[in-house]
Amino acid sequence: MIEFQQVSKRYDGDHLALKQVNFSLDRGELAFLTGHSGAGKSTLLKLIMLMERPSAGQVVVGGQVLNTLPRRQIPYIRRHIGVVFQNHQLLFDRTVFDNVAMPLEVMGVPARDIGRRVRAALDKVGLLSKEKMNPVQLSGGEQQRVGIARAVVNKPPLLLADEPTGNLDPELSADIMQLFEQFSQVGVTVLIASHDIALINDLGRRTLALDHGRLVAGGQPLAQGGGHGR
Repeated sequence: MIEFQQVSKRYDGDHLALKQVNFSLDRGELAFLTGHSGAGKSTLLKLIMLMERPSAGQVVVGGQVLNTLPRRQIPYIRRHIGVVFQNHQLLFDRTVFDNVAMPLEVMGVPARDIGRRVRAALDKVGLLSKEKMNPVQLSGGEQQRVGIARAVVNKPPLLLADEPTGNLDPELSADIMQLFEQFSQVGVTVLIASHDIALINDLGRRTLALDHGRLVAGGQPLAQGGGHGR
């Protein structure tokens, strides 16, 4: 589902953010991305989201080589990638329902379908009863769940999360991770950037570790990964 083939990313000023990174993630696999601040985690996620292009090597998502993708096709690729942020990036002048509906509205999904799909997403994260509330009325954990519902409302095959539990206590963090595990169980590929080593160790999933731009652990799929379907 995701392949990095000898990927390097150099920024202006000769800063090499990623150095010859190699790994692949199978469909339905859940993995963590960890490393010190400045290790290259955000750069790696940005390459998958097409916010950046590699300086060398190939990034492949769903069988599509992203390096040479025409700019006009970027929105189409992004529709197949759900993204969860640490700070939710919710709009507090809209209801929970409207926040989750935004990606569908941007895509031009018919109104009759939006209601059904938004409520299905909210039901998955346990917030169906709060669709008419304003996000500011919710707890931090509930706000993060709204962000997750928005990320999965379009049923993307790939879900990226950038420090999704960074602002939550351990119990809420475990709840959020359980949601991500449920998505992977139905075939969604999930890649989570996190500093929370204790939480990562508890889950016992594959961990891609970056150190000054180099992948120093987790570069090979697990033996029981179930093939290399894309």
